[in-house]
Amino acid sequence: MTFLGNIIWFIFGGFVGGISWFLAGCLWCITIIGIPIGLQCFKIAGLSFWPFGKDVIYTGSGLSFIVDIVWLIISGLPLAIVHLTSGIILCITIIGIPFGKQSFKLAKLALMPFGAQIVYRR
Repeated sequence: MTFLGNIIWFIFGGFVGGISWFLAGCLWCITIIGIPIGLQCFKIAGLSFWPFGKDVIYTGSGLSFIVDIVWLIISGLPLAIVHLTSGIILCITIIGIPFGKQSFKLAKLALMPFGAQIVYRR
């Protein structure tokens, strides 16, 4: 189910979501200070392309909280709103509920991406 879910997700919206994370990462990497934020965006872009079979574990610290606040003000809210809106639309049908759950996972990650680890589910 993971492989099939990832393929369907990629075709019907995962590509656009992953590209948006990738572009956000490119914009952050323009400055030297923003490179760590851009690298995290690239990791999340991979998750946005293929979210099934992966989980997000939050291990926050004081420094990650400060970076999360800066991220939220500059880039986090637009990405979170897009993922939240798509999650609501996907959950309208029963077939779309698993895809909506993945979109909600990405919306939460768009609000707090730092201090988060992406792990493979076994």
